[in-house]
Amino acid sequence: MSKAALQDKNSSKKIFVLDTSVILYDHDAVNNFQEHDVAVPILVLEELDNFKSGNDTRNFEARNFIRLIDKASKNHLINKWFNLKKNSLGKFKVVLDEHPKKINAEKLFGDGKFDNRILNAALALKEENPKRKVILVSKDICLRLKAKALDLYAEDYETGKIKNADELYTGKTEISDFSNEIIDELKNSGIVDASSLMLPYTDSNHFYVLKNKKKSAIAFYDKVAKNLRFIFQESAFNIYPRNAEQSFAIDALLNPDIKLVSIQGNAGTGKTLLALATALEQRKDFRQIYITRPIVPLSNKDIGFLPGDVKAKIDPYMAPIWDNLKFIREQFAGDEKMLFKIDELIRTEKIQIAPLAFIRGRTITKIFFIVDEAQNLTPHEVKTIISRAGEHTKIVFTGDIYQIDTPYLDSESNGLSYLIENAKKHPLYAHITLQKGERSELANLAIELL
Repeated sequence: MSKAALQDKNSSKKIFVLDTSVILYDHDAVNNFQEHDVAVPILVLEELDNFKSGNDTRNFEARNFIRLIDKASKNHLINKWFNLKKNSLGKFKVVLDEHPKKINAEKLFGDGKFDNRILNAALALKEENPKRKVILVSKDICLRLKAKALDLYAEDYETGKIKNADELYTGKTEISDFSNEIIDELKNSGIVDASSLMLPYTDSNHFYVLKNKKKSAIAFYDKVAKNLRFIFQESAFNIYPRNAEQSFAIDALLNPDIKLVSIQGNAGTGKTLLALATALEQRKDFRQIYITRPIVPLSNKDIGFLPGDVKAKIDPYMAPIWDNLKFIREQFAGDEKMLFKIDELIRTEKIQIAPLAFIRGRTITKIFFIVDEAQNLTPHEVKTIISRAGEHTKIVFTGDIYQIDTPYLDSESNGLSYLIENAKKHPLYAHITLQKGERSELANLAIELL
């Protein structure tokens, strides 16, 4: 290849500069830019050093990134371009220079702030490579806006993002003017061969509301068996469904052939309650019931700032789960034998309620595993949880993709949305979106009007 051709090829390759938020979201981000080069400011390594201790998701991502770079660099100097992998087309380096000659972010926005120094590192790299497009990649919207104000290209980290949260798979479809004969056959025999029916979703396990004038039925389409199964509106541990959506959720949660379930919906739709009730209904089929949720520190402060021992620190975060368990317990108010059994399940830790960080590393074999508030997880963390599942385990993710408390995640980049979009066609998976609030009329008013 001629020198001119080589220069043209190099100039067409972009340079992506990653900030700390991207690494904490996905430690493997450096390997996701195909043939383009990736740079990380030295300040990012300094920030990652502050995150390397602890059991939070960010701590694991920070440690994994540091190990990745350490393993890949070996005999290389990391302030020079080198290949992270033998077959990788793009190269990697750590940027040391934070002093651009033309535009200086620290002079414009103030000295000492890490974000401004990261901007300067990207600007210096742009000056050093005038023929190449330098792009700052960040999950921080404000940092991206500041970069664009400085004539520096900036974009969000797109890996793991879905295209449109409003068009996310719901797991259910209502069909009007459906065949009366099929509805009658479904109710009488319980199962109908669906291979000749013109159903809109045949590549996923899917729920249907079938209607024809005054007749109606709710059914589950089994992707493997290719049939429609009539759904009886059965209860789970004395919790009865109040609408078709909740019947769908209970059916998926009780179905032994479905090993992975996600339930998405607004507050008050019954996501956590139904998951907990069905877990208790199947308590004899599983060694243990884990109910967990990621801890999102208030005001970005770690739980260590809260007073008391470990239990006292985490109880405020686990309160919604305990509230649901208390509600289920109230359904057996006159049954002392069942009340004793529920209390015994908690006392013997057959039911274990703990933050996700405390359960991390445990063996997930023959476990009914409920992950609440899953919208606060990254796609990588959701993948990690599922990959740890052993034999005879069922995992349930619940959450609301529009109620995210974790910085740098949104309705399109969170782990729950990622799971729904990417797992919808798997035969072991079922999803249902709950839309009708059943908490109270007052709660419904808040959801609908405010």
